[in-house]
Amino acid sequence: MLTDLLTKIRLPFLKDRELYRSFHQILGFYPHDIHPYKVAMRHKSMAIREEGKRINNERLEFLGDAILDAVVAHIVFKQFPKKPEGFLTNTRSNIVRRQSLNKLAKDTGLDRFIISNFKQQTHNNYVNGNAFEALVGAIYIDRGYGHCVRFVKEKIMDQLVNIEKASREVNHKSKLIEWGQKQRIDIEFNVEQGKENEATPVFLCRVSIADTVCGTGKGYSKKESQQAAAREALEKIKKDREFVIGLTAPKELQMERYDDITPLSTEEKQTLTNGETQEETRTAKQTRESIIEQAEAQAFSQTDEAE
Repeated sequence: MLTDLLTKIRLPFLKDRELYRSFHQILGFYPHDIHPYKVAMRHKSMAIREEGKRINNERLEFLGDAILDAVVAHIVFKQFPKKPEGFLTNTRSNIVRRQSLNKLAKDTGLDRFIISNFKQQTHNNYVNGNAFEALVGAIYIDRGYGHCVRFVKEKIMDQLVNIEKASREVNHKSKLIEWGQKQRIDIEFNVEQGKENEATPVFLCRVSIADTVCGTGKGYSKKESQQAAAREALEKIKKDREFVIGLTAPKELQMERYDDITPLSTEEKQTLTNGETQEETRTAKQTRESIIEQAEAQAFSQTDEAE
């Protein structure tokens, strides 16, 4: 509070006073040092050199990504005190994914200050989202973790993010990986980059379960293509029973693992029970016959010795 008051007093004498005022509107507090915020707005396509170093927002983006994850995780943790880890992870991922950050940069007006040579935003262009992460990194450098929490909580979560809606959105990739871990089956995502046209790269993802390709997806980012492929794989798991059973090699575990996905019908359970009963009867019969044979052999042996 005292720092904000001192900044406000000296504001008329500052070189970048208009920029200070602009960031105050976005953040809810005045920057102490404007330099990291200016760096946060400089995309690598417009990098400059200072003291022999190439200056752009990539390093601040790296830092802000980690800080933002921690802050959102803390807020989600407190918002949903009874929810399990998987739910919390999914909710956080939906809030901090690149598409969401792109929108937040526009909603806060941050996009007006970004310096880049991109004339327009394309499908795979996440300049705004990257700058938003870099902004969080700049806040951390300038004012510390507490102000990062204040900004995200008051300006983002309370005003711009519907956390209840985010909690209901499905992360198909996480759901598929969780299923694979439960079934002890290897799942692999393979992504290849192509081009839709000269200006727009696209990504094609193939998801393999136990070395079997069971889903493909196309998107303008790696994450988008992985989500599409995972969604297709989950649909196949849900609808194709023979495919799921074929994934589990040990025959004695096949039906047990499939039960985790789709419960057996009454008829199927009765068939299995009858089969197990018949097998037990055969085993018992074989055991009795074996005992009789051994007894007869022993009796004949004793008779021969007596003669």
